[in-house]
Amino acid sequence: MLKKINHIAIAVNNIEETAKFYEDVLGLNLSDIEVVAAQKTRAGFFRIGESTIELVQPSELNSPLVKFLESKGQGIHHICFEVDDVEAEVKVFLEKGVTMVDQKPRPGAHQTKVAFVHPKSSSGVLIELCELPKKV
Repeated sequence: MLKKINHIAIAVNNIEETAKFYEDVLGLNLSDIEVVAAQKTRAGFFRIGESTIELVQPSELNSPLVKFLESKGQGIHHICFEVDDVEAEVKVFLEKGVTMVDQKPRPGAHQTKVAFVHPKSSSGVLIELCELPKKV
């Protein structure tokens, strides 16, 4: 079950250059930048209310994000919904006939577990499901 929008990701060529607009014009603060090795990206985060704007940049030449930027340019990449149990949600989505990029969750930023819904199933929008790390 979807809990809330966790973040909206924006594909960019350079986080630091793009961040200037978000800081200088929108007044947001870049909280950190993290390399997400499993996805071959770097991600910069701006907190706004209960959600985050995430700037994503390829960290390697063979990152899938390179192809996205070449074909579509900079702009909205995906919307991420927070869930309690990403593995259970993937099973439910598959049972409903949804095409998934990920059949099993993989590591995401901030020690989350994530899985992506293929845009073919969601009218062209890449959807991410993310499970936050359990609090101990």
